[in-house]
Order: sequence, then structure tokens, then C-alpha cells
Amino acid sequence: MSGYVCTVAGGKGGVGKTTTAVNVGSSLQEMGYDVAVVDADLGMANLGAMLSVEPERSLHEILAGDGAVSEALTDAPGGLTVIPGEQSLEAFADADPAKLRKVIKTLRNAYDVVLIDTGAGLSHEVAVPLGLADGIVLVTTPDNVAVGDTVKTAELADRIDGKVIGAIINRVTRHTDVAAITEQFDFPLLAVIPDDPQATTEEPLTLNAPDSPAADAFQRLTTALEGLWFHDQTVQEDVDTIVDDDWFADGEESADAEDDDSGGGVFGLFN
Repeated sequence: MSGYVCTVAGGKGGVGKTTTAVNVGSSLQEMGYDVAVVDADLGMANLGAMLSVEPERSLHEILAGDGAVSEALTDAPGGLTVIPGEQSLEAFADADPAKLRKVIKTLRNAYDVVLIDTGAGLSHEVAVPLGLADGIVLVTTPDNVAVGDTVKTAELADRIDGKVIGAIINRVTRHTDVAAITEQFDFPLLAVIPDDPQATTEEPLTLNAPDSPAADAFQRLTTALEGLWFHDQTVQEDVDTIVDDDWFADGEESADAEDDDSGGGVFGLFN
């Protein structure tokens, strides 16, 4: 039986796509699934640096025809397997995004789950992994530009027959108006990830800071995704399965939480 391929996407850079792929992958691995994470952000690859691993071969080399997929498989913390990319312009120029299809086909036959981390924007190199996925998870922050770019990514996915299964909102604080953001979505809200400056910066958070609010949120997201992918479950409408009030305890959120004049905020939706 072939594995499930999920592309983690979002139009804006820096919203947490790689962090999401790593933490969902780590959580699935802990649940007993064999997981591979592929850094398909060909322009700004950072998976290897985030996990402090160096592959024998990079994804860029594979896409340039200079090696086999097996040579790029790299052990990462928690038993996770990753295929990192390179950051040089030369490697970017030589990599052919169309060859990603063969890479993912190979991984699909060897792993239970393949998570594809994508770049920002609406380029061909982003469109390819959208089209290869069984399901697409979109990642945004509450920033208006990020939300708008995420909606555009969903529209691109729809044009190439990609299946968006839902979105997560990253770096949420008590003041985030989640209701206003989700009104812009034509797809379900899968999770919110709290802004968690107290958590370690060493990834995966689910391994290195398992008791942190952000790790808790990623573990809940993973449980929801596992149910969707393998147990024919649907997205839970009960928002209590998404948010824990304790994540936003007074005095524990970031001092530079985004300004918001909407009143109610996250708890206006979840209470």
C-alpha cells in the first residue's frame, strides 16, 4: 500500500511551513508511522539547517540528475527521515522541479507519510508539489498579507486539481481574531498554533519542548490529520479540539503580539 503525500504550503515566506512539516512529521513518527520530509523550497531551502543535518546528497542534486533518491535520505531527530536541499544559486539553477514527481513516487512506495515542504509564492516550483499531493495543508500567520497569499495558494491548487484539506493559523495570540480570518477561507480550519516564545528554538518542538503550548497544538493537529488520512474521519467542528484556553494564560504571550482592534479576539470565536 502506498503512503499518503501531504504538501505543506502557503503563499508567504516565514509563516512556519517548515516548522509545521517537521513537527507533524516528528509526531507521526512517534505514533509509529514511517515519515519522510522533503525540502522542496528550492529557492530558500532551510530544512537541513533547522534540524542541523547534512545529507550525502541534496534534493537539488537529485533534481539535477546527479544522484539517486536513496543517497539523499538523511536521518533526523526522533527517527525522522528528511531530504534537505541546498541554498546556493547554482544548485537552484540546476534543479528541475519536474523531476520531483519521480522523487515523490519513490518515497510514496517506501514511507507511510511523505510531507513536502514548499517555498513561497505562486511559481512553477510551488505548483508542482501542489499537484503531487493527496492533500494540501495551508499555513498562514494572522498577518493580512499572509492570509491573502494563502487564499491565492488555495486558488492555484484548485486550478491544478489539488485538494486543500484545510489550513492552520500559526503564531496566534489571545488578541488574534480567528473568526475574521477563517471567514476568508473556503476550506476548514485544522488548527491554530499559539505564539510561544518560551518554547525552545531547537526543532522539533514536539521532541525538545513537548510540554510547550506550541508542541501541544502540533500534536493535536497531527492527531486530526492522522484521523483524516487513515481513519476516514472528518474535520472536527468542535473548536474545543483545536484550542486550549491555557495556551493563552495571562502574562505568557509574546509582548509584541499583533495589534488588533477587533475586540473578542481568539476567545470571541472559541467560547
